[in-house]
Amino acid sequence: MENFPSHMYLRSKPSRQYFLLSPATQTMMKLRTLIFTSVMVPWILSSAAKDEYMEARKPMKDMVNFPDYGIPQDSDSDPAVAPKAEELPTCLLCVCLSGSVYCEEVSPEMSAVPALPKETAYLYARFNKITKITNSDFADLATLKRIDLTGNLIAEIEDGAFSKLPNLEELTLAENRLAKLPALPNKLVSFSANFNKLTTQGVKANAFKKLTRLEYLYLGNNELAAVPHLPESLHIVHLHNNRIATITDETFCKGNTSHYIRTNMDEVRLDGNPIMLSKHPNSFICLHFLPIGRYN
Repeated sequence: MENFPSHMYLRSKPSRQYFLLSPATQTMMKLRTLIFTSVMVPWILSSAAKDEYMEARKPMKDMVNFPDYGIPQDSDSDPAVAPKAEELPTCLLCVCLSGSVYCEEVSPEMSAVPALPKETAYLYARFNKITKITNSDFADLATLKRIDLTGNLIAEIEDGAFSKLPNLEELTLAENRLAKLPALPNKLVSFSANFNKLTTQGVKANAFKKLTRLEYLYLGNNELAAVPHLPESLHIVHLHNNRIATITDETFCKGNTSHYIRTNMDEVRLDGNPIMLSKHPNSFICLHFLPIGRYN
């Protein structure tokens, strides 16, 4: 057998023969090895690094435990106690936007008026579980112009809760459980207490007398037996579905003169009361329109 330099031949195990490789073949093999090394090895290393990165991004269950307030927990477990509404910052519990605070159907349940930012002008706290309004709830909030507390469980309002709000123009207390009204601010333009349990004893005869800017008064679906004093500024008054059985010539007009015209009044509702309008022919002569609705 001829003797070749060791770098010039390969050994073949099955035949025990040696084959000579040309220089061009050797160069090609080296080139392929170089390409494999320069391309495959970085790709393998990159894939491994990516796997480690994704693994590191996975949340560690043992480090943070977020309680699920929407799913009942087993009594045997020891979950974190869900915070109450009054324990959370107002603007986390509600939506605060340019002087307006929206606290509608808040979860967890809101049973009291939250602490409001000093610049609050409009509060919408509808459809919650608020049961009482205190004198401190709106203290020092001179910027308040509108309060809407529709659809709560309010049964009591302390008498000074609203009276010290100099700029309050709109107050809505509809769909609550009120039997009486507190003192109201003098600049009020619109007041609604529809769907409550208001009685004549709970609404003083002169409750609205000093409200010289009041234009809209909604007291429908209550238990009133008499019409309270109505200021001259009123445009609309709703007293439907109460227990009003009688009125006088001075309820809406001035009985001692037939020349008086109530120019501002545009709409009166008395339907749903045990009253017969035919028995009071002079009670509406000062109005532009008769009360709307169906009557006996």
